Amino acid sequence: MNTRFRKLILASVTSAAIVLTGCATDGSLNRGQTGAAIGAAAGAIFGHQVDGKKGRYVGAVVGALAGNAVGRYMDEQQSALERELSQEQAANEIQISRMADNSLKLNLSSEVSFDFDSASIRGDFRDSLNKVANVLADYPSTAVHILGHTDSVGSDQYNQQLSVRRASSVQGYLSRQGVDATRTRTRGYGETMPVSDNATAVGRQQNRRVEIYLKPIVEGRERAAYQSPV
Repeated sequence: MNTRFRKLILASVTSAAIVLTGCATDGSLNRGQTGAAIGAAAGAIFGHQVDGKKGRYVGAVVGALAGNAVGRYMDEQQSALERELSQEQAANEIQISRMADNSLKLNLSSEVSFDFDSASIRGDFRDSLNKVANVLADYPSTAVHILGHTDSVGSDQYNQQLSVRRASSVQGYLSRQGVDATRTRTRGYGETMPVSDNATAVGRQQNRRVEIYLKPIVEGRERAAYQSPV
């Protein structure tokens, strides 16, 4: 255990003890409430174990971000994604961009993530999603929105259903890799939100995509993080 982590535990234990002692003195906690408070404090403190392989804290309780911490938190998350997905970005398989509201957008090309007319994730793309899942595990204070899109080939109803199934496939895979499903939201938009001209092969390829938006969960504005980004 490193020095920083030992200090974190000591400070947390001291703070918890002061709070509990004060509450006990003025009689504001009964025995059951005191026990619950101690259990919560212990869980919060000792739930932060260190992963020796990656040197990161794991098992932390998901919490909202203070407003002044959002920019730095999202900067660090973006840097981690760009570092882990550098190969995919170079191959134009995943694009990462920062939005005006500090959220992050990952654009996953369906050409490499799914076979034609299929909602099953391609085996050779799973390693890329594993990298995404690993980063998301390190940054639990973001809501994960997974949106499916198609080109205009086929009926509106079929394309809508395909976009939903592809978004759900990505959500299911990330969940199996340890991303808390309560953080995620899925939605399919079918062919209704093209980013290019469906009259050309290149345009249709760009329109077939899955987008992942990462929205910061900000203290006092938690509900906004789960509202659709588009």
